[in-house]
Amino acid sequence: MARTQTRLVTPVRRLVQLLLVAFVVIHFVLPQIAGARRALSLLAGVNLWLIGLAIALEATSILSYTCLTRAMIPRGKAPPFFTLLRIQLSTLSLSHVVPGGAAVGGALGFRLLTRSGLSGTDAAFALAAQGIGSAVVLNLLLWVGLVVSVVRGGPGYNPLYLTAALVGVVLIGGFSALVVLLMRGERRAAKVMRAIARRVPFLDEESVHQLVLRLASRLQTLVADRERLRRGILWDLAFWLCTAGSLWVFLGAFGHWERIDGLIVAFGLAYVLAAIPITPAGLGVVEATMIPLLTLFGCDRGIATLGVVAYRLVNFWLPIPVGFLAYLSLEVGQETAEGRRRAAERRRTEELRQLTERGLQDAEDRRSWAERHGMRIGQRREQSPAED
Repeated sequence: MARTQTRLVTPVRRLVQLLLVAFVVIHFVLPQIAGARRALSLLAGVNLWLIGLAIALEATSILSYTCLTRAMIPRGKAPPFFTLLRIQLSTLSLSHVVPGGAAVGGALGFRLLTRSGLSGTDAAFALAAQGIGSAVVLNLLLWVGLVVSVVRGGPGYNPLYLTAALVGVVLIGGFSALVVLLMRGERRAAKVMRAIARRVPFLDEESVHQLVLRLASRLQTLVADRERLRRGILWDLAFWLCTAGSLWVFLGAFGHWERIDGLIVAFGLAYVLAAIPITPAGLGVVEATMIPLLTLFGCDRGIATLGVVAYRLVNFWLPIPVGFLAYLSLEVGQETAEGRRRAAERRRTEELRQLTERGLQDAEDRRSWAERHGMRIGQRREQSPAED
């Protein structure tokens, strides 16, 4: 009975997810595309140089996020930068095709990082610090944008503002509590997690207990290393500012330069809501949030639609095939490295065999060895027939 229920749960869950995706696309995305059709005349005047700059800014944001990952890994243990970049692209690609893809992409990133030589604890800490820290920086940027917008006399109150503020308070408060708990009460946190793991059949309580202690140790080391922490924050900030700058330049390519506070509010609110695991990487949610908010701040609806659609083509869709190719290169590289390792082992085995055979051939017998060392071994006298 339990097995039958398990078989039914997965298809039902996938059906619900598909229905949610269809709801978002039908009720939010398609109306925006209809607006784009009315604005096709804007395509004739698009600035291709600015399109190229926007794409470059989006690529820079991915490079910055890779540098953030590298900053969260202990010194001397990080894989080569190009390997980290391919791992980042692979996880990004997977997270863009699976609902709730952040968790699935994180699992893939963990596997690829550990396979590249990083310990499980270091890989888990780097991914957790990267994800949580990035969310905190995004919410802080959003708060700054909201404050500046209110001070400058923005378009007025929007219910989404309150939602974003509450999400930010919960997130930053939870993150602060977690840091304090791991910094000041790591043993108590480890005991609590051990008690929880004891009640979960597939978890080993001792392993969980040791993992929490190791993560707390990594966090304490990170906080103590002010230079490394500062680099991590700066790379995280560069990631968000570059991708927001890409959206800004895409809008400018179609003829509208959005106010910075309006851009940050629309951008921040869209990605805060995209964190809710309804669609892959907020597909539909981001578009349905950005376009009306940009219009609310004074952007022409056609320009807002075309700018956001162009931005999402580069930000969301382009990393999927690029990340797939990056993953294939990692797999081929792994197979090549494994093949080289096995070939080297075969060569060493063959050399050892040849040396052994040569040694046996060149070895002298016992009599020669004894005479060379001043010893004499008498020959056994054969008995004559008469003595028998």
